[in-house]
Amino acid sequence: MKADKKKNEQSTSSMKVETISSNGLHKRNKHHGRYDFVQLVNALAELKDCVTLNPRGEESINFSDPKSVKLLNRALLAHHYDVTQWDIPEGYLCPPIPGRADYIHRAAELLSAECKTVKHPMVRALDIGVGANCIYPIIGATDYGWQYVGSDVDKVSVDNANSIAQGNASLARNIECRLQSNSQNFFKGIIRKGEFYDITTCNPPFHKSLQEAEQGTQRKIKNLKANKLKKGTLSLASQDSNLKETGNAALNFGGQKAELWCPGGEAAFIKNMVIESKGFADQVLWFTTLISKKDNVKWIRKNLEKVNALEIKVVEMSQGQKISRFVAWTFKSPSQRAKWLKLKG
Repeated sequence: MKADKKKNEQSTSSMKVETISSNGLHKRNKHHGRYDFVQLVNALAELKDCVTLNPRGEESINFSDPKSVKLLNRALLAHHYDVTQWDIPEGYLCPPIPGRADYIHRAAELLSAECKTVKHPMVRALDIGVGANCIYPIIGATDYGWQYVGSDVDKVSVDNANSIAQGNASLARNIECRLQSNSQNFFKGIIRKGEFYDITTCNPPFHKSLQEAEQGTQRKIKNLKANKLKKGTLSLASQDSNLKETGNAALNFGGQKAELWCPGGEAAFIKNMVIESKGFADQVLWFTTLISKKDNVKWIRKNLEKVNALEIKVVEMSQGQKISRFVAWTFKSPSQRAKWLKLKG
């Protein structure tokens, strides 16, 4: 793996801005290369019936089939994370794990860069929009020992995520999921008095409406089929578990309303999150969120300047040809952050 490249920038305000770019998956990511289906079938025998040979003679699955992808995720979680009790209700988001894992590893690296002696089992994290799949807390808890709180506006998601946590001995003491009773809030009603978090994570809904979400899904199905015809296989980066096309071309994709779209889409979501984060500046060290649309990076920077954030980091992640990113921001100075993390060193 080539060394990560870092570029420092300075905004027109006093806010420090840094862009961090990386080539390939993080070195600690467990999902480099192709899936090892021999090991995965050993971890979950049910997956065997879904494994086929692609035109190149390589083992794979049909990534446009929700059942196959769910079983793949179950096998990955069992094999790599010792999570043997995992399932999601029908119609809920079943995310590709490699990219989700990279977000957690880069977030952990952010903390380690601030304090090389930080003890990760002492880290307290918050996931906004945990979903029924509970993926971010699972990876943070198993790979780093983080104490994770997850929140969601959907009760089914919260109940299912808590069921996953309680059903696995490796997660039960590290994960707690809470219901957000007000869909307009992010941290209010979740972060309690006297609670402090070292980092937050979030995967915002991308779309502005159900119609836009459906159009996006149609494009993904088209691209997925084109990719299969062109390459005869699918790389880890092109895994997409949210797609299913019925005979009459109607779509039944994984993901509920709160997982896929919200009024104003991603731009409005992150703007409101930034505004509310100011009120929790004393209780959170680093706020972070994924951003799917590159143009929204400028948008979040503009709004962070308005709330007087002191520093932001744009962390770019790559999987094959796919580039994703998350933005991290803080209201604390370097000396304040050092003092905070010294307690966990």
